[in-house]
Amino acid sequence: MRILIASDIHGSIKYARRVAELMEIEKADRLLLLGDLYYHGPRNPLPEEYDPKEVANLFNSIKDKLMVVKGNCDAEVDEMISDFNFEAEIRMKIGNKRFFFTHGHHINKDKLPEDTDVLVYGHFHTGFIEEVDGIICMNPGSTTLPKNDTPHSYGIIDDGLLQVKKLNGYVIFQKNIERAYSLY
Repeated sequence: MRILIASDIHGSIKYARRVAELMEIEKADRLLLLGDLYYHGPRNPLPEEYDPKEVANLFNSIKDKLMVVKGNCDAEVDEMISDFNFEAEIRMKIGNKRFFFTHGHHINKDKLPEDTDVLVYGHFHTGFIEEVDGIICMNPGSTTLPKNDTPHSYGIIDDGLLQVKKLNGYVIFQKNIERAYSLY
């Protein structure tokens, strides 16, 4: 299963449309949104082409392909305009790895979850893949409001491969997480 991961869209229909286009380009089976779908939050500038209702309409139209975790800017009213559920976290096994998906404002590389091989979260608007205390941590960055001079970005999980890519598809971080094996 190929999963496209996007985070921190913050109500920009321009970048929500780009995520939908990337679903086709990447031939992704599922779209996992790591929160902060509609509201830009008091610490962020108003994003380009801010239209939370249109973002909701777009994601509602592909709800069968969505998995969504709730971010710190997502509110009960956001759930009321959404035809899909917002989860506090999502745990799943992909291959032989235990994945933990969350927004990142409570659990992140500085506060790691238990029983997890791969932690995937957004919130910080900065893409990376790194290993911390034996757990692989991945942040796809923000499609809409990147910070710390990082590019607009998203993530891909495909079998044992993790990637963070610019919106043009250029890979900026990549890690193969399947363990090598020996025939001896």
